[in-house]
Amino acid sequence: MRDKLAEIRSYLTGSNQRITILYVLSAVFIGMNCYLVYKEIYWLLFFPIFLVILYLYFYSLDKILLLITALTPVAINITQFEFNVGVSIPSEPLMLGVLLIFIIKLFYKNQFDHKIWNHPLTVIIGLQLMWMLITSITSDMPMVSFKHLLARLWFVVPFYILGIQLFRKRSNINLFVWFYAIPFIGIIAYTTYNHSLWGFDEQAGHWVMEPFYNDHTAYGVTLALFIPLFFGFTFSKVYSKTTRFFSFLVLTILMIALVLSYSRAAWLSLAFAVGVLFIVLFRIKFKWILFVSVILGTVFYLFSFQILDRLEKNRQGPSANFVEHLRSISNISTDNSNLERINRWQSALRMFEDRPVFGYGPGTYQFEYAPFQRAKEKTLISTNAGDKGNAHSEYIGPLAEQGLPGMLMVLLLVASFIMVAMRVYRRPSSDSEVKMLSLSLMLALLTYFLHGTMNNFLDTDKASVPVWGFMAAIVALDIYSAKGKEKDC
Repeated sequence: MRDKLAEIRSYLTGSNQRITILYVLSAVFIGMNCYLVYKEIYWLLFFPIFLVILYLYFYSLDKILLLITALTPVAINITQFEFNVGVSIPSEPLMLGVLLIFIIKLFYKNQFDHKIWNHPLTVIIGLQLMWMLITSITSDMPMVSFKHLLARLWFVVPFYILGIQLFRKRSNINLFVWFYAIPFIGIIAYTTYNHSLWGFDEQAGHWVMEPFYNDHTAYGVTLALFIPLFFGFTFSKVYSKTTRFFSFLVLTILMIALVLSYSRAAWLSLAFAVGVLFIVLFRIKFKWILFVSVILGTVFYLFSFQILDRLEKNRQGPSANFVEHLRSISNISTDNSNLERINRWQSALRMFEDRPVFGYGPGTYQFEYAPFQRAKEKTLISTNAGDKGNAHSEYIGPLAEQGLPGMLMVLLLVASFIMVAMRVYRRPSSDSEVKMLSLSLMLALLTYFLHGTMNNFLDTDKASVPVWGFMAAIVALDIYSAKGKEKDC
């Protein structure tokens, strides 16, 4: 009995000491803050937030991933660095923190499911990263290339590798989509308001989303990425009427914003996704798709001279009129945007011819392509300064920077996520929600990679977070929603 009383007394004494220490530390913190605020120094005010985030890094990494997802749409790119290389604040520093925690846990507590490492999509992404490492070593600008590789790692590790584990719980897929979409709606409201001040002018539509998105193409591709998901949420009966109602509201907002974005590539990519949706729903066989593709390819080859001649006569420029703006897509005579893309592509192809295997190094295109331009192909918006973007293609860009293997691995990645998503969709054991999610995720990624023929944004957090996250969700559905695993996903 005496021992028990002594133990209680000791505990109470210890508790009192801990409370006293807490009060003293709190008083010191408040005092320091008061002094610093008086001196107009405010950074210490964020120290409690820093401690909470640090705690989550070690004990609840899934919440950090969702926090980064919510911060990504409102993050701002800071480019005041050497080689014009920017960092998106606060999302990318937080991603770097996740990468470091992942490496620490990998060495000291490797509990990752081997099915993740052995999955075909993971193997392809791993090969991509290995080839980026090799081509960074052989790069003309190793510092730029290794920074590009590091950025790819802090996108892939949190939102693909760790994303698969996050999406083991199926409801987290929906949570991920909503966590990105809700702040993104705020950006849409901001953009639309700014655009209205200019009378929804087509030219103003190129920059009214700044500083959150660098131009209307990055903004448009993100809108197109989320439309298939909210279309699925709206028309799938597995969700409650409340969820479907709010999904419909978000879908409507996204559709209106897409029209006002004046992003022709985003419009086309979404139209392509609708075509794929009909192919899947009506179970059109691959042989018929291949047959039609061969016929169209043959017609284009036989009448290529006439087709190009007709295109050269099209002088329709960008317009606020929807139909006229669509017509401007095929203007290769006077549209500076289209002509500059052709100039960039031609320069990239010449870079590939010069270094067909290893390329010039990841992330180096914008610093290396100037000597490969031809005077007759340059436009009013051409530059030699390396400050006007990259190759404008997810396929031709890697061809110039990482050689033929780099482009082939991108094509292999696209083919693989389509095959995996369709496997999940057609699996007999898949329930209605799994089928809807797998199809919607595939269509969303298709909008991005079709858009990728004319632009590339995987070096930015705005596109990388949903793209790698959606791939992770497809893999999670493939691994954990198989027969006998439904409870895990």
